Amino acid sequence: MINSRRLLLAAVSGLALLTGQASTTAWAATPAVTVQVAAEAPSDPWAQVASDIPADPAVRFGTLPNGMRYALLRNATPPGQASLRLRIDAGSLMENDDQQGLAHFMEHMAFNGTTNIPENELLRILERLGLAFGADTNAATGFDQTFYQLELPRTNDETVDTALRIMREQVSEALMDPEDIDAERDVIVGEERTRNTPALRSLKAQLALLAPGQRISRRLPIGDLEVIRTAPRERFVEFYQAYYRPSRATLLAVGDFDVDQMEGKIRGAFESWEASAPDGPEPDLGRVAPRGPETAILVEPGVQSSIQLNWIQEPDTDPDTVAERRSQTLRGLGLAVLNRRLGELARADNPPFIGAGGSSSNLVDSLQIGSVSASFNPGGLQRALETIEQEKRRLVQYGVTAAELNREITDTRTRLENAVAAAATRTTPALVNGLLGATNDDRVFTTPQTNLELFNATVASLTPEAVNAAVASAFEGQGPLALVVTPEPIEGGEAAVTAMLEASAAVAVVAPQAQAALEWPYAAFGSPAEPTERREIAELGTTVVTFANGTSLTVKPTAFRDEQILISVRTGLGELGLPTDRADPRSLSGLVFTAGGLGKLTLDELNRVLSGRIYSANLSIDGDAYQLSGATRPQDMDLEMQVLTAYLTDPGVRPAPFEQIRALFPQIIAQQMATPGGAFALQSAGLLASGDARQSLPTAEEIAAWTNDQLKAGLTEGLSQGPVSVVMVGDVTVEAAIAAVGSTLAALPARGPRPAPAEGADVLRFPAGTPEPVQLTHMGPAEQALGYVAWPTTDAVDDRTELRLVDVLAAVLELRVLEEIRENQALAYSPGVGASASDIYRGYGSISVTAQTTPENQPVYFQAVDTLAASLRDTVITEDELTRARAPMIERLRRSQAGNEYWLSVLSDVASDAGEITQITTRITDLEAITPADIQTAARRYLVPDKAWRASVLSASAAAQ
Repeated sequence: MINSRRLLLAAVSGLALLTGQASTTAWAATPAVTVQVAAEAPSDPWAQVASDIPADPAVRFGTLPNGMRYALLRNATPPGQASLRLRIDAGSLMENDDQQGLAHFMEHMAFNGTTNIPENELLRILERLGLAFGADTNAATGFDQTFYQLELPRTNDETVDTALRIMREQVSEALMDPEDIDAERDVIVGEERTRNTPALRSLKAQLALLAPGQRISRRLPIGDLEVIRTAPRERFVEFYQAYYRPSRATLLAVGDFDVDQMEGKIRGAFESWEASAPDGPEPDLGRVAPRGPETAILVEPGVQSSIQLNWIQEPDTDPDTVAERRSQTLRGLGLAVLNRRLGELARADNPPFIGAGGSSSNLVDSLQIGSVSASFNPGGLQRALETIEQEKRRLVQYGVTAAELNREITDTRTRLENAVAAAATRTTPALVNGLLGATNDDRVFTTPQTNLELFNATVASLTPEAVNAAVASAFEGQGPLALVVTPEPIEGGEAAVTAMLEASAAVAVVAPQAQAALEWPYAAFGSPAEPTERREIAELGTTVVTFANGTSLTVKPTAFRDEQILISVRTGLGELGLPTDRADPRSLSGLVFTAGGLGKLTLDELNRVLSGRIYSANLSIDGDAYQLSGATRPQDMDLEMQVLTAYLTDPGVRPAPFEQIRALFPQIIAQQMATPGGAFALQSAGLLASGDARQSLPTAEEIAAWTNDQLKAGLTEGLSQGPVSVVMVGDVTVEAAIAAVGSTLAALPARGPRPAPAEGADVLRFPAGTPEPVQLTHMGPAEQALGYVAWPTTDAVDDRTELRLVDVLAAVLELRVLEEIRENQALAYSPGVGASASDIYRGYGSISVTAQTTPENQPVYFQAVDTLAASLRDTVITEDELTRARAPMIERLRRSQAGNEYWLSVLSDVASDAGEITQITTRITDLEAITPADIQTAARRYLVPDKAWRASVLSASAAAQ
């Protein structure tokens, strides 16, 4: 089910500036301490050999005789699993002019048949072991690297040996059969078509402005369509042999394994690999050309309006040392102050922009960019430009204050200290990705403790003057180079923007004003309450506690993640309390609620008074409740409960966030309509719920008619209805949880019973089948189209045994969709199959197939889906196909069960519904009991041709023809 509030949140979260809104400087940096570096052979290629920063001693770094590197780290979070990354030190920058796109194409071909693994069998082997394509088996190509990834559900010999064998085959034995290359061409073309979005076109404009004449502006990884369509096999082989070679390969393995055994397996799999051709040359990336002030404008319908001011320099290629990290940290602290100032301006009344930020980063060894950027509503260019230009200049001219610097030091130190405390339970995927990033950046992989020590050494006796000098250097160099990205033309064009910039630069700026000290006013909510009832649920390792005022508390202590506690607070009716026949202002709640701060503190005052603490607060409207959620650590748990209780009882709901979203909304609509996927999500949400307004995105006209007072009244009413249910999962004891809730939510006056929903509010209907697709439109390129087919299924309200059968049916259908629609017919790059079910509305659920195709392939696509559905109805699947569909589902579930997020999501109703215990404990056994015959029965029950709802999304220009 497509939910309008989730769609709205996703749309707003996508309004990111091209350069980001935060410094790219990592806090894993900051030295001035004397460190001892272990002796290494001079030929050792790892970054720590040339650095005075010690690498994490738990990582075993090594190099095979053939030059291939490896790094191994034992980690048991989650237990019994491992993550592998095989990195090739080559990306699109290494391509010749007649190879543009082949680095990425080559990544595809590595999955399309090798010397010892036939085409299509590679993925099947992994699926049988429990790895899902996309989630667990994937690859990516960038400017300067290509990497292959496997997430192993087990670390037994069969799984590890198979994974290493497949990775070895991919990088040394790819066949690149001409027929297979030809078959894959349309898949790549489909990927280019899918990725041809306003955001990508904006990135191209940014690179053209910042790096003209440099290789990076001419080597986006997707490549050149003419090359993709016509390149002969020998051109693939040339690139493969030149760059897929041991000396350019690094295998990174993290997981619950014996390091000695893993090292032996890697040697056995890769030591015999030899290069078959000379090493490919390193590309000439070009130099940063002398530039004066320059302005460029990209007019792109559907894009978020933004302004960037950029200053470019030669890239910083200094090795990763104590001194280098100190320099980066000083600059990062200064940028953090700038971003804090800009953030506060964005949250003020009548703000000059939607969001803004400063950053400093290296772009793939091509150039260093200092940037200050803002996104704004149409018509707001001049104010946004003037504000970011003057705030940047204010920072450079007057620097940071001691109070501002101390705040950033405090917040950064808190994060680093928390990372140290939680180091033992860092997750395996996060660690392997950290190793991958360090390898690609030629950076030392350090421990959280080293990061903290380096930071503390840097900030000891640190003065604002030192930070000011470091941050000012970010905005030196060539420029400013201004880029305006806008959905509508700018009157006067580039000359007008240049004039705005020159006029702003002539305005004098003054030093920032000091901010008043604040106290936290939400420390007491009444006399602490004691539980009236306490019961244990042994099957779930959970305790349920009830208090006199009706508050319930469900606690599950876990050892999954040190220093992590996740909390949810639920009350009221949620979506069940919203009208079904009209849009409601509360649909904006998730966007504006926490931004409105508390009654006694704005959000910025809240952040300031609680500096150095770890807490969070978010609001969502679920199907049957309003849910406040947050994350914290044990020492801040009492504060976290105070924050959540304050948001429940005294939310600010101030006008500024509401007015900002209301002004932004037309851009949200335009952005969604600019792509087939966005347009479908926007237009289909209500259609798939038979017109229920709770599932539809409100129109711009509806939002324009709302007021913040209406929103505040609706939220105040909704949050005050019914008792409160709390779920707490993580690094917490039951007694600590009881004390924290007892002094906050349980100390409040009794709230009365939960109100009953209005008649008909608990009903949601899937639409009737459509013999011909419903015609929808998007505003993007004419060659882009989307096809959608969905069948009604069942719900997740009570017994979910049937739902689990539906989920496996969807997984089997996905295997066939990928094989037929992607591989055999090349109709779409990334067709998807989804299964959803409501836990509120009885009988409401669906299986759907979605794919972005060309308009002319829409009939072929719909016929292919119908044929695949018929095949599942008419023929019993094999045990092997069932295994390949079900095993990844079970392994994904087991993996999630080793995380706090899973338990927070499934425990919400345990306190009030004893049946939930059985539903939680039988998930895997239900899946394991499903047979091939059950899949056919389910297909006959649900994949009924007459009940299929179809939609086709075509470009408005194409649809008009």
